[in-house]
Amino acid sequence: MAKTKVIYGERVGKEGRIRLGCSAAILDEIGEKILLTRRQDNGQWCMPGGAVDAGESVAEACIREVWEEIGLRVRIVRLVGVYSDPNRLVIYSDGNKVQTVALHFQAEVLEGQPHLSNEVTDFGYFSVEEAQSLEMLGNHYERMVDTLKRESAAFIK
Repeated sequence: MAKTKVIYGERVGKEGRIRLGCSAAILDEIGEKILLTRRQDNGQWCMPGGAVDAGESVAEACIREVWEEIGLRVRIVRLVGVYSDPNRLVIYSDGNKVQTVALHFQAEVLEGQPHLSNEVTDFGYFSVEEAQSLEMLGNHYERMVDTLKRESAAFIK
């Protein structure tokens, strides 16, 4: 597994470059649990998502990442929030340093069944309570909580 290191400190994000990412909350049929995937690279649990590529919109990136990681065709329902912690720096094994700015969406499944991929070793639907015992990536737990608050306005954090 590739190792990443996360450093927290006052405005430590300025030591890296900005990386724009996205994630998708996909709720179960009852609307109480969210689909989480276990990452192949670090074993942590998260919602499907990843970096936005040049030449695509954030919605397109989110839809693509869900397809690549878990094999679901989705549509974006709403923007849940924007997350940009300047006090968090991610250092990748190749030496790249980034402050992540992530747009988190709620998405609904149009077609497909979740399956494993070269990026995902496990998946399942989890409640907020169940997710507390998982080793979660970054602020994905916070994003879960925010999704289930069902606020009409997006969170800006």
